[in-house]
Amino acid sequence: MAIWLKEDCRLVVQGITGKEGKFHALGCRDYGTQVVAGVTPGKGGETVEGIPVFDSVAEARQATGANATMVFVPPPFAADAIMESADAGVELIVAITEGVPVNDMLRAQAYLAGRATRLIGPNCPGIISPGKAKIGIMPGHIHRPGRVGVVSRSGTLTYEAVWQLTGLGLGQSTCVGIGGDPVNGTNFLDVLQAFAADPETDAIIMIGEIGGSAEEEAAEWVKAHLRKPVVGFIAGRTAPPGRRMGHAGAIVSGGKGTAAAKMEAMRAAGIHVCESPADLGTAVAKALG
Repeated sequence: MAIWLKEDCRLVVQGITGKEGKFHALGCRDYGTQVVAGVTPGKGGETVEGIPVFDSVAEARQATGANATMVFVPPPFAADAIMESADAGVELIVAITEGVPVNDMLRAQAYLAGRATRLIGPNCPGIISPGKAKIGIMPGHIHRPGRVGVVSRSGTLTYEAVWQLTGLGLGQSTCVGIGGDPVNGTNFLDVLQAFAADPETDAIIMIGEIGGSAEEEAAEWVKAHLRKPVVGFIAGRTAPPGRRMGHAGAIVSGGKGTAAAKMEAMRAAGIHVCESPADLGTAVAKALG
């Protein structure tokens, strides 16, 4: 297995009795992920397409040995669901929920500090090791096993990059959608460090957006430490200053977080920056020779 998705991944879906939770739980199972349980308070003892439902993550973990959760809980309760999973000792949490209040995520982020739990998201498509397992909402059929890692703030552009890599026969090692919210569990630097240490990853695609400073910080680390080729793209170059575009974190303020500054930092770090997302696949192919 590539980064973070273990071979013995045993997934619990929080919110499995909802329409989206059920649909994507079955999608993960169909792809090959072991979906061992669902959690919806008050519905313990029920089943969803043969998947047992529990009232809490702790109960599900005790009964099934679950080590990962996927969160489809409504926004007002999503942070509590994340903290519940961490409190139960779950190793990997993938929060799909969009619109989680920032103050709630600050509370959840502080709660996870120092724990042996990795949170991906919220407001993200998830993580996939093609041909092996996925936790999330990405269309599995466009992926193929390969040796290019993909990390992105944009779900849609992740799929675009994956489709190009698949079409070129390169494939992907692991794809991680970190989400576009201003407060999240896993950032570019976390994923790049994991890809750097991953023997199954030979090159990396990094897709950023305007807003924040995560891309610049990651570029500094790439310049100092990474010896694998990186191809990058920054979305939102045409966004008016001070205007939030799409993702909650994609807002430029105080002259910081602009596309131009991010692209300059990435180029200075030796990252090949594409002017169009349509060029990502061919840029990787060129970098790999």
